[in-house]
Amino acid sequence: MKQKVVIKVSLNDKKSRTKAIKTAVGVDGVIQAALQTEKNQIEVTGNDLDVVLLTTLLRKSLNYAEVLSVSVVDDKKEEKEEQNDDPSKLVWTPYAGGVP
Repeated sequence: MKQKVVIKVSLNDKKSRTKAIKTAVGVDGVIQAALQTEKNQIEVTGNDLDVVLLTTLLRKSLNYAEVLSVSVVDDKKEEKEEQNDDPSKLVWTPYAGGVP
């Protein structure tokens, strides 16, 4: 199950932004992590994320983290691609491609 989590953190300087990204990417299942610096938020997308673990690790490194939202992301594009699996045509050339 693919999830999208938005967490409010304190991003005061460049060092805290770097810590936030490193901490978020280090959690198992994370596919993407993005900072929204104007809102002091980090947006994490991944498969079967442990939101409690992610928030706890962010609190340890940044001293403040609050979960704003957790939502499920639908993958309609991937389902359509799987349904359109056409067998590819094989073209045989009369030339041998190996070393004699």
